[in-house]
Amino acid sequence: MGEITKTNSYTEFFYYTFRNILIFCLPLTIISAIILSSLHISATGSGSSTDTLSFNISSSCTLSSVVDSSHTAELINGTYVSGIGQTTITTLCNDGNGYSIYANGYSNNEEGNNKLVNTENSNFNIVSSIAQSGTTSNWAMSLNNLIDDPSLTPPTIENAYNNTYGIVPNEWTKVASLPSRATDMIKGSSFTTTYAVYTSSSQYAGTYNGQVKYMLVHPSYKPAVYFMQDVASWKEFLNLEESVQAVDQRDGKSYWVAKLKDGNIWMTQNLDLDLDPTKPLTSNDTDLTDHSLAGAYADDYSYDANTGTITWTPKRKTIEFQNTTVTGWVNDNNNPYSANKTDSTGTGHVSLGNYYNWTAAIASNNSSSLTQDTISDITNNPKNSICPKGWRLPTISNQSETVAGSTNEFARLYYLYNNFINTPLYYIYSGFVWRSSLNSLGSRSMYTSSTLKSNTDMYVMELPNMTASVQNRDAGWSVRCVAR
Repeated sequence: MGEITKTNSYTEFFYYTFRNILIFCLPLTIISAIILSSLHISATGSGSSTDTLSFNISSSCTLSSVVDSSHTAELINGTYVSGIGQTTITTLCNDGNGYSIYANGYSNNEEGNNKLVNTENSNFNIVSSIAQSGTTSNWAMSLNNLIDDPSLTPPTIENAYNNTYGIVPNEWTKVASLPSRATDMIKGSSFTTTYAVYTSSSQYAGTYNGQVKYMLVHPSYKPAVYFMQDVASWKEFLNLEESVQAVDQRDGKSYWVAKLKDGNIWMTQNLDLDLDPTKPLTSNDTDLTDHSLAGAYADDYSYDANTGTITWTPKRKTIEFQNTTVTGWVNDNNNPYSANKTDSTGTGHVSLGNYYNWTAAIASNNSSSLTQDTISDITNNPKNSICPKGWRLPTISNQSETVAGSTNEFARLYYLYNNFINTPLYYIYSGFVWRSSLNSLGSRSMYTSSTLKSNTDMYVMELPNMTASVQNRDAGWSVRCVAR
């Protein structure tokens, strides 16, 4: 089930010097002769040579697997079987910079396919979950450290998989890691994997096959690709004001993000996610944590208790600009509207991104139930947003911006930087959508928070005033997300 993956990203140089010194000396010779009283002949010589040899050994980390026992089982419907097979996965590194191990479903050789696939009829595939009873069949995976040498430091298994069964990921998910260390990397470390399956009493008979792909990323603090949704695994390794580009797995778009003086990781580029009723968003990739299925999250939401997955189907598709006109935009306090200006938006930090009314920004199809001012208690702010998983909308509160960790987050940034426009924040005058047109582009902008004012208004950070202000929920504003 494991695949061999090699990464070379660090090089050491070893220098060997050979010094040869050769001295030539012809000794003094005295010749006595009748005619010549004495004759002195002498010759001396010296030389030195430095011959330097240098070579480099590329850093190499490998991950390999050996199947210790077959991952097969004969199952009777309505039963739960764990400990199905065992594979030993071994890592070797010739430097001490640490690594992370990621896993992803790979059934039918399809990356992200985390189902057990019925070989005869795909309508009866088995999903991944951790339930041991019920009406839905499922499978799960578990990791266990194998300490074959007590002197070695084993990798740290993530809690969701450490001697317990967790959901087989449908995207690259960190399952184990080893921090930097100076010794014993070359000796290697091992862990084992095993699987569990529950089959409901109504599960279709047949043969089911599944695969999990494992990948080693080295060094652990410099992933090959920064994914927005994986921010929890790499944010701690960013230096102050270090900027990196991170990929949103929902649409493959890249965003500049940076660790700022407030200690948070912020997007330094406007969000550009298009909404589409034919493309539901889930908690696997989107900031959907409220599964109450009530109030603002009652319409077109669903929750799968077996997998813990929340799904939201946006009611309206993002509208494409025609120059500065947004045909079809309605100033609506409660229903979601968003607009995408694809022409002349610029790139990178200066990209205009999309515009969202507040209902769309909080990932709702009907926000009419939200009417109470939350600035004095932001715990009442909406919990969901259109930000990537692991990110959220910033908050505006009445807490002083001079306090470390202030929930008045835009004000805290301005207190620390005294500017929003310049590096490393890169806020831009992106204007706003009002009554089917783009207004104030290049001179003004509003950035959405999750903080509510009333049934018609919400709080934004306004430029160039550099202050929090109250604005209409029904207009289209820019969005920047902050990591949770």
